[in-house]
Amino acid sequence: MQVQHFFDPDTFTLTYLVIDEATRDAVIIDPVLDFDPPSGKVKDKSLQTVLEYISTHRLHIRAILETHAHADHLSSSQLLKQNFPAAILGIGEKIKIVQEVFKSHFNLPALLTDGSQFDRLFKDFEEVSFGSLKMKALPTPGHTPACMSYQFGDAIFVGDALFMPDYGTGRCDFPKGSAKDLYHSVAKTLYALPDETRVFTGHDYSPNGREMRFQTTIGESKKANVQLAATTSEKDYVEFRVARDKTLSAPRLLLPSIQVNIDAGHLPKIEENGKSYLKLPLVTDLISGKLL
Repeated sequence: MQVQHFFDPDTFTLTYLVIDEATRDAVIIDPVLDFDPPSGKVKDKSLQTVLEYISTHRLHIRAILETHAHADHLSSSQLLKQNFPAAILGIGEKIKIVQEVFKSHFNLPALLTDGSQFDRLFKDFEEVSFGSLKMKALPTPGHTPACMSYQFGDAIFVGDALFMPDYGTGRCDFPKGSAKDLYHSVAKTLYALPDETRVFTGHDYSPNGREMRFQTTIGESKKANVQLAATTSEKDYVEFRVARDKTLSAPRLLLPSIQVNIDAGHLPKIEENGKSYLKLPLVTDLISGKLL
């Protein structure tokens, strides 16, 4: 089994192709759609790089998997579905919780909250075959309640649950996030895997200016993860994570990403003037108490 990575430097996101080299069956994990907030421009440069690789290597795309509803980049899953209509678009079944939360937050009355925008909602620990590729869905909530990690053989794709050992873990301050849940997801679920299991992270932020890295192992993470090693107690981790999250700013693409990604990568419908619009909730915190 081959793993091909694609790095988007604008959002520090890793997209992966999981490939059976014998059959050329392949699965795409966490695809990126380029978005520029000041101009509102949506581009598919990141996607085209993936499509070119797929075409060159004559791959058969069997599935498009989202580890969670991302808050830092838009998904290009719907453009992929246009190219590969038979591919299954899947996510963890607890996406319904996230949809409920943000339907209210963004006042989206037409948004369905049953997950039906996706082709498949994976149950915890469900095993699924995509052509010749076999996947096990491991629940890893905490960053969001719907986070799912995908295991293919000796490789696991962890989304934002676990990063490279010198960076740590995902933040837990989004609605319904939980540092306690993430502790158990990592310490009890991921760290229960064999030490030689290859870990592929959803992002890399190159701490201290090092070169981008995206692959580690369970054994290395247990030994050296700076935030959550095998010896870290739940109390220490939760206290650290809660305090750390209070210092973090909202992701740059939080508001557009969430609106698109809870709807399975669909962009807002085009309105009568030929344009589509994303919502921007205002939070008023005015010293005068008056909005001019």
